[in-house]
Amino acid sequence: MTVHELSLTDARRIAVRAQLLDGSRPAELHEVVRRLTLLQIDPTAAIAPNADLVAWSRLGSSYAPADLTTALQKRTLLELRAMIRPGEDLALYRAEMAERARGGGSRHWQEWVRTNDACRLDILDRLGSSGPLPSRELPDTCTVPWKSTGWTNNRNVTQMLEFMVSRGEVAVAGRSGRDRLWDLATRVYPDDPMVPVEEALRVRNERRLRALGIARARGTQFPVEPADVGEAGEPAVVEGVKGEWRVDPSLLGRPFSGRAALLSPFDRLIHDRTRTAELFGFDYQLEMYKPAATRRWGYFALPILYADRLVGKLDATADRKAGVLRVHAIHQDVSFTPEMTAEIGHEIRDLAQWLGLDLLTNGSRSID
Repeated sequence: MTVHELSLTDARRIAVRAQLLDGSRPAELHEVVRRLTLLQIDPTAAIAPNADLVAWSRLGSSYAPADLTTALQKRTLLELRAMIRPGEDLALYRAEMAERARGGGSRHWQEWVRTNDACRLDILDRLGSSGPLPSRELPDTCTVPWKSTGWTNNRNVTQMLEFMVSRGEVAVAGRSGRDRLWDLATRVYPDDPMVPVEEALRVRNERRLRALGIARARGTQFPVEPADVGEAGEPAVVEGVKGEWRVDPSLLGRPFSGRAALLSPFDRLIHDRTRTAELFGFDYQLEMYKPAATRRWGYFALPILYADRLVGKLDATADRKAGVLRVHAIHQDVSFTPEMTAEIGHEIRDLAQWLGLDLLTNGSRSID
């Protein structure tokens, strides 16, 4: 098979186009989620919840968070392990779930679940009779507590629920505020035929590559959603970057038009920081967990995309009590041209408008 030879510009443009961040915006939310394969859920809302911010960065102010709420209520979109996915994609995960329910896989938590099987059955019984329910209304009858060095230590019910999700027994049926509402998976997931494990893994790799455009066959490991794509697509090399890549051939040789975009720190264009450094030469870290004095770019700085380059970071906070989007700083990785300044400024104003906030920059309030 021919190995495609790509310049860095080629590679970046493939990645940007695949993530629906080029000049031709998608039309509606379902198109976005099907193409990206997922919207990650994260509770941080210094600007807006991640799923909403990612959708806005593709759709612009035509996107309303109520659209996502409605899709989740109608279950055309579903939540699985803190990712929002198209409902029809659940068929690609259910064969693995069934294997785990039979005790398959070398997973350290399986023994803990077996030891506390009475608790698992109690949860199923309660949900069967009264679901959907928040976790606090489910019985903790575990005889052996869950042990962890982290925040999950002794959180028996929430850990059991996560493992039962992996086994395909329960599912998130909705939310009440920030609380997840749990129910039996048979009431939540569509009754589509499950796809065999090997075929499902192949399809998931292909869809992930289509969403990323270009990725490593093997790479950095991430929880829940990998960043690599196995043998999907076709092999490629990128000028000046070591190693072999996989590329979606449908994205090769297409014309490119760029635009300005403000990205969530969890955006899939930059989620794999190694790939981001290799293809974009972009240095970025989410600094919300750092002491304020050690932050370079701000608590929740938004990467700034311009055409096929990541050119800076926006340090801003949505102060809903005061009714303003506070822009603390715009960090320029490259010197902005007047055209860049105008287009990036337009995106910042559009962000404030979408949030329903006035724009406050350097102490000056603006609503244009």
